[in-house]
Amino acid sequence: MLDKLEAIKDRFEEVSQLIIQPDVMSDMGNYTKLSKEYKDLEKVVAAYDSYRLTLENIESTKAILDKEKDPEFREMAKVEWEELKNKKDEMEEDLRKMLIPKDPNDSKDCILEIRSGTGGDEAAIFAGDLFRMYQRFSEKQNWNLTILDLTFGTSGGYKEIISSVSGADVYGMLKYESGVHRVQRVPATETQGRVHTSAATVAVLPEMEEVDVEIDMNEVRKDTYCSSGPGGQSVNTTYSAVRLTHEPSGIVVTCQDQKSQIKNFEKALKVLRSRIYEIELAKHNEEVGAQRRSMVGSGDRSDKIRTYNYPQSRVTDHRINKTVYNLPEVMEGSIEDFISALRFAENAEKMKGGGMED
Repeated sequence: MLDKLEAIKDRFEEVSQLIIQPDVMSDMGNYTKLSKEYKDLEKVVAAYDSYRLTLENIESTKAILDKEKDPEFREMAKVEWEELKNKKDEMEEDLRKMLIPKDPNDSKDCILEIRSGTGGDEAAIFAGDLFRMYQRFSEKQNWNLTILDLTFGTSGGYKEIISSVSGADVYGMLKYESGVHRVQRVPATETQGRVHTSAATVAVLPEMEEVDVEIDMNEVRKDTYCSSGPGGQSVNTTYSAVRLTHEPSGIVVTCQDQKSQIKNFEKALKVLRSRIYEIELAKHNEEVGAQRRSMVGSGDRSDKIRTYNYPQSRVTDHRINKTVYNLPEVMEGSIEDFISALRFAENAEKMKGGGMED
């Protein structure tokens, strides 16, 4: 661990010199990237410096214990030595957590896609309930959620709804929501009071910029059409909606929430980049399949991750076997406890998996 911390300290000093160079300061993209790295490294280096000072104090206190003859003075030194030892253990635990490899996408905004699955009309209604849950959660986090495209269900809810979420640490928190969400309840259309099981799929994709994913626009077909659904006259009578088709992959993206065709095109392009990134990431993970796969943070759309049981007011996350009996609060956006527990479980898994060798 000390070798890793020394390497981080060396890099911090290197970045400290780089960000004051005139050529770096004139390149805003590079300067922003280095400034972020500086802030991230600064926290670790400050903790490491404090840890080293504690080690020095332990050694000096131990030297006093070895040489001092006065009983009262020795007792005081012994108390201080014990306190420093406990402090050292706590610092080491904190430093180990800091050294856990971070997902570079955690600080990015994200694309949130919710689709109805098995269960017909009830699945679409449940997809709508999930979207409302994420809306409420985003409001609590002071995030901005914007709908990009949607298809209504025949009895309410959505067959599909795609939105962008922007704010602090958006992807780092919402990425745990990717997968199959299952609901158990009596549907409004059920006449005999039987509990049905339906499902909706959630996909959370980091919002990628042009520098992250390069797209050959010669391979993208652009179609425009009139927007559908609620909206003013200009929304429904002008060709403002945009459909992008990425011919090599077959990915189709639509966006119709803006009156401006240009803005819809820009937003659709962001979604397209994110989906292409997801495909490339899946290929990469397949190629390095020997690496241990984390079920907590895998984001696999096929994984059944959570069950919402209305008769029992129960919500169960199957990845960490966490169950709560406050379903109404959860559906109002209170999912912080699940996200915190999932983050803790993933970090523990990374530490256990050998990411923290000394």
